[in-house]
Amino acid sequence: MQDILEQIIATKREELERMRAKKPSLRQALLDSHSGIIAEFKRKSPSKGWIKEEGRADIIPLSYQQNGAAALSILTDKQYFGGHDDFIRQARQSGVTIPVLYKNFVIDEMQLYEAALCGASAVLLIAACLTKQACGTLLHKAHELGLEVLLEMHDERELEYAELEPDLCGINNRNLGSFVTDVQNSFRLAEMLPKDAVKVSESGISNPETVRALRQVGFRGFLIGENFMKTADPGQALREFISSVITK
Repeated sequence: MQDILEQIIATKREELERMRAKKPSLRQALLDSHSGIIAEFKRKSPSKGWIKEEGRADIIPLSYQQNGAAALSILTDKQYFGGHDDFIRQARQSGVTIPVLYKNFVIDEMQLYEAALCGASAVLLIAACLTKQACGTLLHKAHELGLEVLLEMHDERELEYAELEPDLCGINNRNLGSFVTDVQNSFRLAEMLPKDAVKVSESGISNPETVRALRQVGFRGFLIGENFMKTADPGQALREFISSVITK
């Protein structure tokens, strides 16, 4: 019979194996998807307050998966977005197997370890929060930990960060200073990104027609959260949205 210490060490080895295990690829999931929807679990916004305070991470993300999401984004920032690292763990424990993006304001390597430990497949790095050198260092460390990187840019000045060759290039339609959203930002910057980049349009997308138009200019991923989270049944709202994207 194992003593307590042996049991603890055996458990730790299992935890480390799960951390090192190959994660489902966000990049590949978007390339393979007909819709490219990254459905976001977002309970709160700094500009609008609570969107769905009662939203449960063990219910909504799995419902997103069951209703056709190509991947998930889960907010983990506590103070401004009502998130938590445990939300990714809860989603995984509920049965989520598709790629999960760890969405936070990552500025330190420690956060990358947190993302890997809680079960994320990819991590968001935001050009506006980092120098290009710091971004490159974090991107390299993320890859060492088996995490893909979605690198978010907002304007022409930040497009040089794409030279770091992230797994995915995101264009944020929301100005992080004013929180004003304009989807035209994605259309404007699309052709300035590397031709072989897997492009993701983020924020402010509420119409299936917009998704179809963005696909025409090269986008493969579409991060949508508030549009679903503000409904009574986010999973059903996602299903109806995807149906409109694919069938029309």
